[in-house]
Amino acid sequence: MLDHTAFPVSDLKKSKAFYAAALRPLGIELLVELTPEQTGAGAHAGFGVAPRAFFWIGDHGVPCSSAHVAFVAENRAQVVQFHEAALKAGGRDNGKPGPRPQYHENYYGAFAFDPDGNNIEAVCRKPA
Repeated sequence: MLDHTAFPVSDLKKSKAFYAAALRPLGIELLVELTPEQTGAGAHAGFGVAPRAFFWIGDHGVPCSSAHVAFVAENRAQVVQFHEAALKAGGRDNGKPGPRPQYHENYYGAFAFDPDGNNIEAVCRKPA
């Protein structure tokens, strides 16, 4: 079981804005901002559902562009809203909202690339 995940980004300000917009429909928000002095490894931004941040981005290290993160959506409408918000915030489409029965019979997901090319997904596994 995972507690949290983190990866570096090339432009923290741009990525914070992207994730704030893309994750808002899922009820996930920016909760914590840490300075390089606080972390010893660069500035970080933590997103989650209050009171806990579970998804972190930071301006330390070399940005990756092959990470994949899937966020839980409570329903299929949230998957659609996530995809729309991600594209509006500057993300690139990597898979329109729809069923993905090859993964699971009730799998309904949508994919977008973030500003660094990471594959971000929202998924609902509940029946339609």
